[in-house]
Amino acid sequence: MKILLILLAIFIPSTLIAKAETSITGQVENVELNIKEHEAAVTFLGLSAGEATLVQGPNNENILINVGGKGTKAELESWLSLYNINEISTLILTNGVQEISYSKINQVITKYKIKKIITTPELSKLIAKNLDQSMPISFISWVEGTKKEILPEMTAEVQFVGNEPNEGMDLMLNFFEHNIFLMTSFSHRAEQTLLKKNLKDVNVFKIPNSNKEDTLSDQFIQYLNPQISILFAVKEHQPNINILHDLHSIWSEVYFTKKHGTVTIKFTESNYEVITIPAEVDER
Repeated sequence: MKILLILLAIFIPSTLIAKAETSITGQVENVELNIKEHEAAVTFLGLSAGEATLVQGPNNENILINVGGKGTKAELESWLSLYNINEISTLILTNGVQEISYSKINQVITKYKIKKIITTPELSKLIAKNLDQSMPISFISWVEGTKKEILPEMTAEVQFVGNEPNEGMDLMLNFFEHNIFLMTSFSHRAEQTLLKKNLKDVNVFKIPNSNKEDTLSDQFIQYLNPQISILFAVKEHQPNINILHDLHSIWSEVYFTKKHGTVTIKFTESNYEVITIPAEVDER
């Protein structure tokens, strides 16, 4: 029975979420989200390795959170092109030092004319030393408790920052009544810290990108109780079976980028719509 539930969690996302409508787009040449006032979109890009999340508001400002894993430069550019992204105002880096590629960050900054990088204090110093010094980049360091408006009516609040193995920066995005928790850390220390935070009423939960078996406890998943859960692809690995079982047990609607491709969630003040674009459309 447990195996059956896990398979259902992978291949048949739940349709019992009250405020979600799911649609699957076939062959796509470009994506026009037409974001209006009091709307926003968060897109989890379907890369073959690593993770990258695009955040967009009604002011035509684009924010990129992380730049994907090794060997995904062309994929990242192709997905951003599909969404008509030519410029990115801000790059937010939440990963640990060991996952950073300075050459890729340099390339992304140059191509998309990025002017601002937000990351942890430790990473900010390291990146500043390894970037092309000719580029006019401003560095902003966020620490635990930092809360800033990043787009009209959308705030980002840092829930945890860690420099130990399997740690990074964990962010809660808030847009009207919607809470989007972007979790990077999966150490025991991080989880225990986060369990003491007010992280209830999570609409969307981006799960840490890891192939380890014991990344998150069932207690933590039940505490968050997310309506939608996003798992990025881990190269040559299937999603964590135990986490999938825990998510299914709370009826979370699970999207796995290796299966569903890129996942866009478009928010209004009170509702959201989920749009998935299979990775096959990127093969052009």
